[in-house]
Amino acid sequence: MNTPDRIYSLPNLRFTQWLVDPGRNVPPDIRVALVGGLFGSLPIFFGGIINTLLVAALITLRRPEPLFFLWLGLEALVCASRIVVLVSARRLALTGRPTPTDLYVVLALGWAGTVGYGTFSSLTSGDWIAATLACLSAASMVGGICVRNFGAPRLSAVMVALSVGPCVLAALFTQEPIFWLVLVQVPLYMTSMSMASYRLNRMLVSTMLAERENERQARQDSLTGLLNRYGLFRALDLAVGRASQGTAEFAVLYLDLDGFKAVNDTYGHGTGDALLKQVSERLLALKPPGAEAGRIGGDEFVLLMRLDGDEDIRRFSDRIIDSVRQPYDLQQGLPVFIGGSIGIALIPRHGADTAAVLHAADRALYLAKSAGKSRAAMAQL
Repeated sequence: MNTPDRIYSLPNLRFTQWLVDPGRNVPPDIRVALVGGLFGSLPIFFGGIINTLLVAALITLRRPEPLFFLWLGLEALVCASRIVVLVSARRLALTGRPTPTDLYVVLALGWAGTVGYGTFSSLTSGDWIAATLACLSAASMVGGICVRNFGAPRLSAVMVALSVGPCVLAALFTQEPIFWLVLVQVPLYMTSMSMASYRLNRMLVSTMLAERENERQARQDSLTGLLNRYGLFRALDLAVGRASQGTAEFAVLYLDLDGFKAVNDTYGHGTGDALLKQVSERLLALKPPGAEAGRIGGDEFVLLMRLDGDEDIRRFSDRIIDSVRQPYDLQQGLPVFIGGSIGIALIPRHGADTAAVLHAADRALYLAKSAGKSRAAMAQL
């Protein structure tokens, strides 16, 4: 599936979008992850290619006729194309560029179609050794199709129909009435395998939703909805990693509220919690797109943001301080006033790891407090 460094594109064509649609009420990020699953399970992918190429080659060797030469040629062309597109997509996904998902899905259908064509040709040839080998190959492919593509159950169902469905049509052309059993057997088999794909898909989506919710709860501060310490540290680790590669520069704003303890002592913890919620709402309203805001503990907040060339981080810190010291309506009859001091550290300038950056920001916060509070100070080298 998708990994943090490999993201595959959703398809653009309406037909391929319909094929990979996992169902209703599936969030976009999980849809992307499910599409990424179509590019995984490489042992099954290459095992299927090797099997179908080998079967097509052996039957063509046994029956060197135009129908089978055509089958072998189509099989080789489609398999080679699938490999090229797969390798290209994995490389593009690593660099964050759009991947040829539409072509990849269409080629998957083409591959299933070549399997079905070979099965139909073998059955109608009257060579029961070739027919047995082709049918066994097609049936074995169904399991791999379902296991590898159950993230897209419609695609799985169509591929199953294309690969073994031609057996039903071929049965009408044989001279063996006993073979007409497949008119019932194969549709039941296709239906059961397709239903299994849908069930597996529902189980996978449910599991991914549960994992996402657990991850959200693990990363989110229950009081304010901001990132908690764990979530913030993860975000900082990612920022430090990107900064070390020279691809970005970040700023860490360490905010500590001035006068919060007096509010807590005077009005109680319930009022103090309400105040923290309103502070977090103001931070969320000010933070730039892509920035992360977290509550690191008590009345301490951290804002992590990417530095743009035109961004004056000191001016932005002053905007936060001005916002924090605006009056708060906490249903106490009179407005409540507090302040805020900010320590600023830059990544990677003030630290090569998360601990060093936070220490630098904390030291800068101490400088801001020592200079009279309700102000910002930059970390010193």
